[in-house]
Amino acid sequence: MTETDLEIAPQYDLSALVIPLLKGVIYQETDGGLWNALLNLQARVRDYVAVLALELVLDEAEGYAFLRSRQIDAEEDDAAPKLPRLIARRPLSFPVSLLLALLRKRLAEFDRGGGETRLVLSREDIVELIRVFLPQRSNEARLIDQIETHIKKVVELGFLRKLKTSANQAASYEVRRILKAFVDAQWLSEFDARLAEYHAQWLGGGEGRE
Repeated sequence: MTETDLEIAPQYDLSALVIPLLKGVIYQETDGGLWNALLNLQARVRDYVAVLALELVLDEAEGYAFLRSRQIDAEEDDAAPKLPRLIARRPLSFPVSLLLALLRKRLAEFDRGGGETRLVLSREDIVELIRVFLPQRSNEARLIDQIETHIKKVVELGFLRKLKTSANQAASYEVRRILKAFVDAQWLSEFDARLAEYHAQWLGGGEGRE
């Protein structure tokens, strides 16, 4: 244990780090104390959560950390006893999956442009991002309401963060960079082909699936 570990350990023991991770994501931006403690004690946290068949995903460059179920190869899977999942899988509706994919592509384009590190989109930006892939409706208000529901779900999942605005300002959202951990570069490279599939699926009846 290093001198830094000794300084941090009294304030943040393993349980004080693992419990927030089991609840969700730790961000450098908003959880500075926990984040610094996690950087210094991450080896011990990895060993601790491994007993629970979990692994720590920590991206220092992007400033986030979370737990996911440990990846098990085929041979290990056959031999290992089946354990209940601590990190539940969340099935997503088709439009929410589509919106996540579009936001991930927009984030990649933003990163290629350099400069700012935070991608902020207005509500109207997000509506226009997805509406071109949705069936045309005569009831515009209903379409916007549906898209709003999808945006709220993405906020709930933690991939968008609604920013504080004044009463006369339109809603705006920050695209959380943790989205990169769930939609990787390889997947993104096949994005155009996937979009064609999404569009065909939607027109074929995907609209009503939740």
